[in-house]
Amino acid sequence: MNVKDLQLKPFIKAALTDLNFKELTQIQQEVIPRALKKTDVIGQSQTGSGKTHAFLIPIFEALNVDEQKVQAVITTPTRELAEQIYQVALQIASFSASPISIVRYMGGMDKERSLAKLKTQPQIVIGTPGRIKDLAINERALLVHTAKVLVIDEADMTLEAGFLQDIDQIAGTMDKQLQMMVFSATIPVGLKPFLKKYMQQPEHIHISPRQQTAVKIEHLLYPTKHRPRIEVLKKILPVLNPYLAVIFANTKKSAAEIARALKAAGFNVGEIHGDLDPRKRRQVMNRIRHLEFQYIVATDIAARGIDIEGISHVINFELPSDLEFYIHRTGRTARGSFDGIAITLFDTKEEAALSQLEARGITFVYKELNKSGELVETNQRNRRVSRVKHENEIDKIAKAKVRKPKRVSPGYKKKMKAEMDHIRRQEKRKRR
Repeated sequence: MNVKDLQLKPFIKAALTDLNFKELTQIQQEVIPRALKKTDVIGQSQTGSGKTHAFLIPIFEALNVDEQKVQAVITTPTRELAEQIYQVALQIASFSASPISIVRYMGGMDKERSLAKLKTQPQIVIGTPGRIKDLAINERALLVHTAKVLVIDEADMTLEAGFLQDIDQIAGTMDKQLQMMVFSATIPVGLKPFLKKYMQQPEHIHISPRQQTAVKIEHLLYPTKHRPRIEVLKKILPVLNPYLAVIFANTKKSAAEIARALKAAGFNVGEIHGDLDPRKRRQVMNRIRHLEFQYIVATDIAARGIDIEGISHVINFELPSDLEFYIHRTGRTARGSFDGIAITLFDTKEEAALSQLEARGITFVYKELNKSGELVETNQRNRRVSRVKHENEIDKIAKAKVRKPKRVSPGYKKKMKAEMDHIRRQEKRKRR
């Protein structure tokens, strides 16, 4: 679908023309026509699919520029994402003949200054849930009850960051006929009760990750062999020598520790996670945008604010607990016309997770450093598949021989487990 096919206000079309915006992305094709009809929408798609314009275009189309009141509220879990959406909104608004008041509210901003400016209400509000709730619910200064549209961007990360309760309080003050648009990489179980509470027969649009991106990414596995992961990482980074690599950690603490160890080893590293204070985050993000680092250590939440095309490598220091995030992590590389490499450090305890990813169509290449310090392919995959099959067979034998007693007594599960472990050891000795 082409932008010309949409019935939009002239200033919106002018703004899109300025961006050389011609063809709509898949998520935009699916969301924009529905949103223009005031339909509630759940948009599920990967990072970089064009979600921001998918919800901003309908918001600007429905906006009454003559009404100086809050008409749309957009929440996002990180300051960096709020800033990105704000800049896109400003670009569209700049083509309007009538002024459009757009304000962002984030942690780290001067609260008193924000309160002083709220003598006049903005028309579009963009920000993090905690700060919007503070101004709207605690201070009763930001009058969000007049809003006709609520957008929750990166809803899965909003849930993970603990912001859903804040949004619940914000949404609770809004009109029952509120149009809600929710965008998320995944739809976790914990999000569903909230969606059911507020959304009126939403249309769920699920855009599968782009096949072209998957083809352009080489997925590598590097075995740690029970060695400290940080030591393995320090060993392979000089060999990879990426243009720009994002190293993913599962927690803020882990990200900070990885960054600290790599900096001490002399690597050019930036870190972005929730434990950085607002001023430091702004400094780091500015340096990231200017490509001042070769390596960026990030958590899943913080990485949503990094949107640049030059990422040549994605490194999973550990697999994400939710494997859906593997797709979204690796989608950071191979943007535009570039190829990319995703390398994952793994140990035997992660074999089940790797099998699940393989079942989703991901082909892994197993590599290790040889004696010359070169990264070479190994036959690790065949050994792993054989070992998994072997262990599965032993498990079946053990389960068949140990049955739950008809009359159970306290501690029977522990006794059954001990008996199964004993049989497993016997079977392994037989097969050696």
